[in-house]
Amino acid sequence: MAIVNNRLTAEQYEANFSDIHPPFETRNAALVEANRCLFCYDAPCVKSCPTSIDIPKFIRQITTDNLKGSAHTIFSANIMGGGCSKVCPVEKLCEGSCVYTLMDEPPIPIAKLQRLSTEKAIAEKWPLFQRKPSQNKNVAVVGAGPAGLSCAHTLSREGIDVTVFEKESKGGGLMTYGIAAYKVTPQFCEDEVNFITSLGGIVIQYNQELGKTVSLSDLQQNYDAVYLSVGVGLARQLDIPGENLRGVEDAIRFIYDIRTSGFPSIPVGDRVAVIGLGMTAIDAATQAKRLGASEVTIIYRRTQDEMPCTEVELDLAKLDGCRIVWLAAPQEIVGQNGQVTQLICNRMRLGEPDASGRRSPVETGETITLDVDMVIKAAGQMPFEELVSINQLENRKGKITIDGACSTNLNGVFAGGDCVNGGKEVVDAVQAGKDGAKAILAFLK
Repeated sequence: MAIVNNRLTAEQYEANFSDIHPPFETRNAALVEANRCLFCYDAPCVKSCPTSIDIPKFIRQITTDNLKGSAHTIFSANIMGGGCSKVCPVEKLCEGSCVYTLMDEPPIPIAKLQRLSTEKAIAEKWPLFQRKPSQNKNVAVVGAGPAGLSCAHTLSREGIDVTVFEKESKGGGLMTYGIAAYKVTPQFCEDEVNFITSLGGIVIQYNQELGKTVSLSDLQQNYDAVYLSVGVGLARQLDIPGENLRGVEDAIRFIYDIRTSGFPSIPVGDRVAVIGLGMTAIDAATQAKRLGASEVTIIYRRTQDEMPCTEVELDLAKLDGCRIVWLAAPQEIVGQNGQVTQLICNRMRLGEPDASGRRSPVETGETITLDVDMVIKAAGQMPFEELVSINQLENRKGKITIDGACSTNLNGVFAGGDCVNGGKEVVDAVQAGKDGAKAILAFLK
């Protein structure tokens, strides 16, 4: 067993990482699906969308061949509607609420229809919005992820000048660096960021990190308001023996490397164990398999009823050949000559519910041993507790505390997205950015 790169041919990599949700092949195919829509009054799909996109309206606009109008409807509610159409767990949001599901019929493919108009708008750089005259107000946004870009675009449309400080060399945040490559490509993410900033009034300064190259106090002095959207990103550690052996990787870093390097350059083991069963764990497991791993086993300490990922994501992992071991928790990682050779797990049973309402796993006293040469930790992400504490921001275990107007305890400093809620969907972050912009506009007046 070994951890090596360049396991597959160029053709195999291309096939394995091709678009998992391809667009409609023809316009007529899209029209057939769009014309199935019942255009519900008080549509449940709209209610289940965190950004409240007027879904019946944009679908009706597609049926009348008004793609620009359709794109405008989507982007007015969600400026990252293109990316969200690729990565949103629509099965538990808009499509999961479609009335057709009550009739045991396939729901309207809302995400696929959303892709139709948004991708064309981004590719052809349609100027769908126009800035209001400048108000001579300047706002600093920290983080060019979905929340930060959403906030920046909303503010700029109202004539506010925005400077975004981003620690990476590209914008997009989670979209660019933290999602499986077969869901959305880095090139699309770059195009989407450029589409957002093409409005004008938004300047992104890259390689600028809060607490290192940028200080919050300086931003407070130099700008009329500050919006913090730094996300989360610290991988939760397992705190078990052997965690520092070669071959033990953080899922966040593993996915980041896949997103920023060519597929052949990413090393992967023959037998890989992935700890956790959230979306990040699924993305890590499926990509390890698509990079050429012979066996991928996902370890989860609860049962399928408690898993944080969706059924669609779980099925994707199974279809890729990943094996799931339920009711197991890592106890120790064993190695030889500094390299991982085995993962020892405790067999678990479910006890009483924990604070989140899920039943807590309890050790049974039994163990299982897996022969592995790579362990990927995807046990969750933690907020930047030290960063927010140093900046004297009120927080709950690192999650920034805000009031109903998105305001922190510091005057003129607002926050939203994953750094506040601990980590939700991209579409939730977009809505948080809109809410933050609304609060900042009220504050500036």
